[in-house]
Amino acid sequence: MQINRKRYLDKLIKSCGNGMIKVVTGMRRCGKSYLLFTIFKEYLLGSGVQQEHIIEVDLENRLNKKLRDPDALMEYIYGRLGQDGRYYVLLDEVQLVPEFEDILNSFLKVPNVDVFVTGSNARLLSKDVITEFRGRGDEIRIHPLTFKEFSDFRGSSSEEAIREYMLYGGLPQVVLEEDEEKKVNYLEQQMEHTYLRDLKERYDIRQDDDLKELVDIMASCVGGLTNPPKIADTFRSVKQSSISVDTIRQYLEYMEDAFVLERAIRYDIKGRKYIDSPYKYYFEDLGLRNARLGFRQTEVTHMMENMLYNELRACGFSVDVGQIYTERKTEDGKRQRQTLEVDFVCNRGYQRVYIQSAYALATPAKEDQELASLRKLRDGFRRIVIVGGLQPTYMNEEGVYIVNLKDFLATPERFVDANA
Repeated sequence: MQINRKRYLDKLIKSCGNGMIKVVTGMRRCGKSYLLFTIFKEYLLGSGVQQEHIIEVDLENRLNKKLRDPDALMEYIYGRLGQDGRYYVLLDEVQLVPEFEDILNSFLKVPNVDVFVTGSNARLLSKDVITEFRGRGDEIRIHPLTFKEFSDFRGSSSEEAIREYMLYGGLPQVVLEEDEEKKVNYLEQQMEHTYLRDLKERYDIRQDDDLKELVDIMASCVGGLTNPPKIADTFRSVKQSSISVDTIRQYLEYMEDAFVLERAIRYDIKGRKYIDSPYKYYFEDLGLRNARLGFRQTEVTHMMENMLYNELRACGFSVDVGQIYTERKTEDGKRQRQTLEVDFVCNRGYQRVYIQSAYALATPAKEDQELASLRKLRDGFRRIVIVGGLQPTYMNEEGVYIVNLKDFLATPERFVDANA
C-alpha cells in the first residue's frame, strides 16, 4: 500500500514546465526520493509520458558511480534527449556530483527539458537553493507525514493512533514498521548516525559531544522560550562545559539548516513587530525528539504543541509566537504591565489565525488562562483553542472556536482556512 503524499505531488505537477529547476528539499528520510521517483514518476507514466522521456539517475547508487563525474553525467543525459516532446530529468542526491550547479543551470537553456532534483540537506539546504541556481530554483519543501497522511495509511484516527503518532512521529519508514522495538531502534540510529553525522561532516565539527548535549537540551525544552546565553548557562551549571554562546548559536543554525529544528520568533501582535530573543524551538519530527531522550520525557502537553506546530507548517503557514502587552490593576490599586502569550500566530498570504494549544480545559481557571490572550484580539481574524481528550468542538459566545484535537488533525484546513 502506498502512502499518499498528494499535497506534494500536486506541487510537483503544478511546477511542470515553469522553466525552473525543481529542488525537492526536506529533512533526511522524510520521503523526498520516494515522492520523486515513485509517486511523481507513476503520475507521469499515467499521464501518457513515455518511459524513454523520463531520465532518472540515483546518484547514491554505487552502480551509477561513474555518473558522479559531471562530464559523464552531462554526456549521459544529453545522449538520451530528443526533439520529440518534453523530457523529464530526475536526479537523486545531486550534491554527489561536483559542479552540479553548472550542469543543472545548463539545462535551463534546453526548452523541452524539465529538471527535478533531490539533495541531501546536509549539503543542499533550503537557503542554498536561490544562490546555487542563480534565482532559477523552485524549492518544493516536504515534511514528515502529517497525522492525516499517517491516519489515512493506517486507517485509523483514534485517540490511540494520535498517541502513537506523537510518540514515534511521521518518518515514512517508522510508519511502515509495525514492530515497536524496531521503530525505536530506527529512530535512535537515524538521529545518531544520519542527522548528527551529516552535521559533523558538513561543518567539520570536532567537539561533537557538545553538539549531542545541545540536541538533548533542545529536546528537553520543546515549546519553552530560550536563547543561546540561557543555554550556555545550562551547559556551565549542569554539564560543566565552557561552550561559547557563539558556538551554541552556530550549532542551532546548523540544526535549522538540516531541518532537524525549526525556530519560532516572538511577535508583538498589537505593536506589529518582531521581538528578538528568546525564541521557541520545535523538532521537525517528534519521534526523533523522543528517541533522543530515550522516550522518557513524553509530556503530552509539550508533544501536542510540537505536533500542532508541525501540522501548521505543513499547511503552508509561517508560525510565530504571539505576545500581547496589557495592563492590570494589582490589589493595592497600582497598574502593572502584563505579557500574555498566543502559542501560534499563523500567516499564509492574506490569511491569519491565532491558535492556543491546551491539552485540557479541566477547570474554569484553566479555561480563562487559555482564553485571556485571545480575548484581547479583536482584529477579525479567527481565534482557536485546540483541546485534547473528548472536548466537543464548538464556537463559544465570545467567537472563539474550541476545537477537539482529533477533529483538527482530521481536517486542519477546515479550521485554519477563513474561506472554509
